[in-house]
Amino acid sequence: QVQLIESGGGLVQAGGSLRLSCAASEPTFKHFDMGWFRQVPGKEREFVATIAWNALTVRYAPFVKGRFTISRNNDKKTLILQMNSLEPEDTAVYFCAASKYNLPEPTPYWFDYWGQGTQVTVSS
Repeated sequence: QVQLIESGGGLVQAGGSLRLSCAASEPTFKHFDMGWFRQVPGKEREFVATIAWNALTVRYAPFVKGRFTISRNNDKKTLILQMNSLEPEDTAVYFCAASKYNLPEPTPYWFDYWGQGTQVTVSS
């Protein structure tokens, strides 16, 4: 089991940037494929990006359009989401998640451990 804690959310104007971090509690972090998801009230949690345990495979949702970058540092047990050119539609609670599966499907159901989320608000 691994505990995940997100940070870095906040309020930013459209066109701005934020850097989200997710700190893991256990060294076993390096064995998990990781992902970022987001959720707005009344909607299902949606996939943003995933990264394999060895960082060799990354995937992004179509709406990312080259604006976000997912990365990880296994030595520091940290997952990062760099978000640039933010739009009001990116406003959501962002969650990091860990999957026990290799190259899991990019849906919440394939992820086993979740953080509490960090709020991102983009003003127009």
